[in-house]
Amino acid sequence: MRAVSIHKTADVSDQAQVGAGTKVWHQAQIREDAKVGTNCIIGKGAYVDFDVVIGDNVKIQNGACLYHGVTLEDGVFIGPGACLTNDKYPRATTPAGDLKQDQDWQVDRIAVKYGASVGAGAVVLPGVLVGRFAMIGAGAVVTGDVPDHGLMQGNPARLVGFVCKCGKRLIERCGEEEVAEMWCPACEVTHAIPAHDLDEEQHDSHS
Repeated sequence: MRAVSIHKTADVSDQAQVGAGTKVWHQAQIREDAKVGTNCIIGKGAYVDFDVVIGDNVKIQNGACLYHGVTLEDGVFIGPGACLTNDKYPRATTPAGDLKQDQDWQVDRIAVKYGASVGAGAVVLPGVLVGRFAMIGAGAVVTGDVPDHGLMQGNPARLVGFVCKCGKRLIERCGEEEVAEMWCPACEVTHAIPAHDLDEEQHDSHS
C-alpha cells in the first residue's frame, strides 16, 4: 500500500481520514472528520473544513478553500484560489448583535460530480450541484446547478457550451427532440447531451 505523504508544515487532524498515496503539501489544513480518498493531491495552503468528503484521484490546488458541506466525487479538479462556500446568508452576528455560533446558521451543501473541474479563483455558492465532467471557468461565480459536461463562464456564471471528458469544447453535429449529438474534435468522440440542457445554453447566449 502506498504511504500517505504529509509535509511537516501541514496541519492534518488526527480525526481526519487520508487515503493511501495522497500527498498533502506545505501549510495545507485538513480538519477533523474530513475524508480524503486515495491518490489525491492537496496543494499548498489549501483548506479542507471538517466533514468535507473528497473522493479518489482528486487534485486540489494551492490556496483552494472547501468548506463544511462540500462533497467532491472521484477525479475532480479544484483550481488555485477556488472557494466552495456553505452559507447563503453570511453574517458575523445574529439580529440581536451577538457573534453567531454553529446553531445560528444553516449549512447549504455543494456536490461536485465525477471528473468535473472548478477553475482558478472560481466561487461556487451554496446549494449548487456541479455535474459530471463539467468545467467552471477561471473567476466564474456559480449560483446555480451545472449540467453534465456544462461549460460555465462569467459573473454570474452562464452556460456557454459543453466540454468533452478531455476538457475540449464540444461541437454540435445534429439535434433531435430529446437529445443533441455533440462531437469532440480532439478525441473524435460523440456525446449525447439532453436537449433541455442545450436549450438552457442557447437561452443564456441570447440573454
